[in-house]
Amino acid sequence: MTNTVDLSPLGKTSAYRTDYAPELLFPIARQGKRDELGLTGTLPFFGVDIWNAYEISWLNARGKPQVAIARITVPADSPNIIESKSFKLYLNSFNQTRLDSVVALKNLLQQDLSNGFGANVHISLTQPEEFGMVEMGELDGLLLDRLDIEVDHYHPAPELLKAALDEEPVEEKLISHLLKSNCLVTGQPDWASVQIHYSGPQIDQESLLRYLIGFREHNEFHEQCVERIFTDILRQCQPQQLSVYARYTRRGGLDINPWRSNFSTAQKPSNLRGARQ
Repeated sequence: MTNTVDLSPLGKTSAYRTDYAPELLFPIARQGKRDELGLTGTLPFFGVDIWNAYEISWLNARGKPQVAIARITVPADSPNIIESKSFKLYLNSFNQTRLDSVVALKNLLQQDLSNGFGANVHISLTQPEEFGMVEMGELDGLLLDRLDIEVDHYHPAPELLKAALDEEPVEEKLISHLLKSNCLVTGQPDWASVQIHYSGPQIDQESLLRYLIGFREHNEFHEQCVERIFTDILRQCQPQQLSVYARYTRRGGLDINPWRSNFSTAQKPSNLRGARQ
């Protein structure tokens, strides 16, 4: 994998193809950013990236437009991410493409996205007759945003994180709606809610909230921000078990929801869409 961010379609004028064009997908290797975090060899987490695509349309065999919502679940140990604008351009390439069935669409998505991410991905499609069954919900946990704190630092600072290392361990879920980072290339804002689930020394909540707010002027892709949060908390606060789950708001009809965990009994998180999504 030799693609670099500067070669991606991000921040550039792009022609919108409406004929099937899988070559539009732009994979980027995960390892470069993981090297920055000192993550080499065996990863300290497992997890998934859950993509929701709300703007999928194609033509049936008679030329009538069809629509669906797609969920794409990508393993965190896949070698690549796919740059989101290229993902959108790829999905738009189906707009005037005739397909015999929904199964044919799913098979193409499965093939192309598995090739792009470099690992088998799971695809599920929700058709219009099922739209009314799509549920919404919020991350559960104690809201950090209730804390009345003073903040003057807006870049990630892991040294802010504190935990009661000499006290009895606890298990708790903490949430915040104040996570904001910026696109690595364009600098456009990315908004998210985040859940920290851990067991171990109790994390100082004010320090955690200041740390999360510290991403406000940080430029990095969604997946990379979540892995940075996981790694910083793991090193600074020394929890025995840790999960970090972020629900980002959509852009261009796509939202990305990374989850990283080392809980031995962890199951994949729900894909409930939050109010801001």
